[in-house]
Amino acid sequence: MMFITYFGHSCFMVDTGGKKLLFDPFISPNPLARHISLSTIQADYILVSHGHEDHTADLIELAKQTGATVISSFEIHSWLHKNGITNTHPMNTGGHWIFEFGKVKCVNAVHSNSLPDGTYAGSPMGFLIESNGGNFYYAGDTALHYDMKLIGDYKQIDFAFLPLGNNFTMGVDNAVIAADFIKCDKIIGMHYDTMPMIKIDHEEATRKFEATGKHLILMQVGETIEQ
Repeated sequence: MMFITYFGHSCFMVDTGGKKLLFDPFISPNPLARHISLSTIQADYILVSHGHEDHTADLIELAKQTGATVISSFEIHSWLHKNGITNTHPMNTGGHWIFEFGKVKCVNAVHSNSLPDGTYAGSPMGFLIESNGGNFYYAGDTALHYDMKLIGDYKQIDFAFLPLGNNFTMGVDNAVIAADFIKCDKIIGMHYDTMPMIKIDHEEATRKFEATGKHLILMQVGETIEQ
């Protein structure tokens, strides 16, 4: 059993086995998340898929506030150390590590990657999480790519976070194909509606997933669900 809280854009908290995993903290600059107070957020781990500002805007502040271990690329790990955050665990695409909550494997994401100050941030990545509470895939910002088939062939996942907004990532149509590639029927949407260029039609998106036997979950900012 896991509890998932949505903080807007691509930022989620997943509580699995009593450990809180925060993904891609972009909250305070997001007008759709203005009712979320950073001071209320607790985390044991912060996982960062890549360095763009819409995934790292609150990273340093929340890392300091929570004392969480930050899991990301070696380059982001090095950048954090230069900015006074030393509780980090560097990883890279293809590698895995066993943490106290379970296993994290870094997988390919097709995107660009740099930090807000222009620093090179390594390869963008997604995360495969295997825990006692369940298994899931956090795709990060990505295009549809054929490596996703490897997830479907070798891992059984309970749900997946996939970007839907198009323009900067894959859109709804490609996300439906991605759900087939990873052989997952329960998809939680992310990276949509935050700005005009990535707004989606919720009803149309839901219908497209339903037409292939998939269930699309579009969470409200601040909402918590159980999986």
